[in-house]
Amino acid sequence: MSDTALEAVLRRDRVVVMAALVGIAVLAWAYVLWLATDMAMPASPMAAEASGGMAGMDMSNTDTGGMDIGAAVAPGFRAWAPADFAFIFTMWAVMMVGMMTPSVAPMLLLYAGVGRKAQADGRPIASTGWFFTGYLTVWIAFSVAATSAQWLLGRFALLDPSMATDSKILGGIVLIGAGLYQWTPIKAACLRQCQGPISFLASRGGFRSAPLGALRLGIDHGLYCLGCCWVLMALLFVGGVMNILWIAGISLLVLLEKTVTSGQLIPRISGVLMVAAGAWLVFRAL
Repeated sequence: MSDTALEAVLRRDRVVVMAALVGIAVLAWAYVLWLATDMAMPASPMAAEASGGMAGMDMSNTDTGGMDIGAAVAPGFRAWAPADFAFIFTMWAVMMVGMMTPSVAPMLLLYAGVGRKAQADGRPIASTGWFFTGYLTVWIAFSVAATSAQWLLGRFALLDPSMATDSKILGGIVLIGAGLYQWTPIKAACLRQCQGPISFLASRGGFRSAPLGALRLGIDHGLYCLGCCWVLMALLFVGGVMNILWIAGISLLVLLEKTVTSGQLIPRISGVLMVAAGAWLVFRAL
């Protein structure tokens, strides 16, 4: 294959991979938007008036198969059933896919390009899909932890129906903790691996020819990404897990941290702002 033909094939592969990533992200965001809109719709004004407050409000509707959304998102209203846990886990998993897919795109495009060239050279490597599956596995596992944290906060009546903490002190503490984490060596080390796909691959011994090896490589990259971003996901409990603008803001911050070649500048600036905002919340609550 000539160099010109190879370049054309590589461009085509990058377009295909990018189109797939955009499609996955769009579907995930569409689900989150639908869910947020659905939860924001009151089921019955008469029921809300009769309740005298949220404790008696029935927020279920036919769009969600009859599930009591109010109880699911603020489980202090009643104990969770297994279906509630599955529903919230699905919400978190889809949301993580929507938030994290854009930031991993550079790595996947690099993988797809190298994969096509390796195949042309007679040294094929495992499909990009295996790597991406490993990466998403980490965030799906994180969704189990996030769902459990939501259940725990709900049991202690620390969440409102938008899935934001109604305690200014708790919200301030989370913000301060997140801001301080932005300055830690762990954050810096993980972010370096996320910002430099080539250096990450070099440190892990390069691409893998076997599917399980590519899956493990994706898991490794996902773990670095988790170490970089988990504390930012905890901020969802401060602004509201179903607050679309808040979700979009955190997603943008994650994307900027990973793709803007500014070293630690963005994390450290955002960290200072988080600490200041958290201190202000705690001060207001005292």
